[in-house]
Amino acid sequence: MEILVITVTEFIIGGFDTTERPVVVGVALLITYTLAVLANMVNILFIIYDKRLHKPMYLLICNLAVVDIMYISSASPTMIGVLVAGVNTISYVSCFIQMFAFHLGGVMEMFALAVMAFDRLVAISYPFQYHSYLTNGRTLVLTYVLWLVACGFVAVLPATLIPLPHCHSTLKYTFCDYAAVMRTTCVDPNYYFNLVTVIKFFLLFFTFIFICLSYIGIIYFVKLSSNNDKKKMGSTCLSHLIVVTCYYCPLFTLVVLTRLGVVLTLEARHGLIIGAALGPSLVNPFVYCFRTKEIKHKIFKIFRIN
Repeated sequence: MEILVITVTEFIIGGFDTTERPVVVGVALLITYTLAVLANMVNILFIIYDKRLHKPMYLLICNLAVVDIMYISSASPTMIGVLVAGVNTISYVSCFIQMFAFHLGGVMEMFALAVMAFDRLVAISYPFQYHSYLTNGRTLVLTYVLWLVACGFVAVLPATLIPLPHCHSTLKYTFCDYAAVMRTTCVDPNYYFNLVTVIKFFLLFFTFIFICLSYIGIIYFVKLSSNNDKKKMGSTCLSHLIVVTCYYCPLFTLVVLTRLGVVLTLEARHGLIIGAALGPSLVNPFVYCFRTKEIKHKIFKIFRIN
């Protein structure tokens, strides 16, 4: 059977073709996206303009906010455009940029949460040496290194896709992620999916196990502390635990269960992917706004002045 290779200049997004009331879904996505971006921007601006917040923990919160904005902005405008405006095409180059940005956001979300767990471990284990061990300069260097490492991992995706010929131009999914673009090519995708699955499993389990080990260390030192210190440590770590849960739960459901043979419908897969990106990006800034004393007091002070 002869394979018909086509030249793709733009992709057609077909993931929402069976969606009932697309405008309602699109408006809900638009509201969620707007709230998430504004909330993360508020966190970033508070931390940048208040010199008292120029500390390692707040720099990491700021980095997480930047990651969340990139993560949610990589795919949300495209999905909103399809649902609300009916614009269901995306150019070839824009599709690859979107794919890279989306997966980079996902990898950096894992790295950001892992390094924040490490920050809490150092703060609780060595409270008096904390500021000498984790300085602002070291925190920034560590953050830059993580971005470079994440870019290195994610670069594998376009590197494996760009040389492949395409037989279709319609994406079965809701935006340009790796699986959606790979299924438009003329090759058997199993080898490439297996390669990416190995990378994804490594990153997912490495970061999650690192976070778990950090909290084992935290629990050990908390047991040795006074009751008053335990309350402070618990309050400090609860914000991070909420964020970790919001991010990893849908990812584990999607990645692990599907590989164990659990069959997900296309709609369920779309919901988990969108939830894994939108959920944490919306929850994170509100968690850190209302559970971080300095930021919360600053917000309340602004409202009192107004």
